[in-house]
Amino acid sequence: MSNQEKYLNAFVVAFGIDSTDAPGLEYQAIPAWDSVGHMTLVAEVEDAFDIMMDTDDIIDFSSYEKGIELLKKYDVEL
Repeated sequence: MSNQEKYLNAFVVAFGIDSTDAPGLEYQAIPAWDSVGHMTLVAEVEDAFDIMMDTDDIIDFSSYEKGIELLKKYDVEL
């Protein structure tokens, strides 16, 4: 599975959405992406890439695209 697929899958698993709905998704744009859903997503991403995100990055993780940008700090390229 590619890094892009792992990242996309994290959104699908965390929010129970179709993979086509993830790109462009923003925090609180859907009911599932509330504060609890956010931590579920973070856990899925951390598990997928075997990383531990900093608190500031978890807070800044506000959209699908922002997550891609943040993962670069952890040497994860999509």
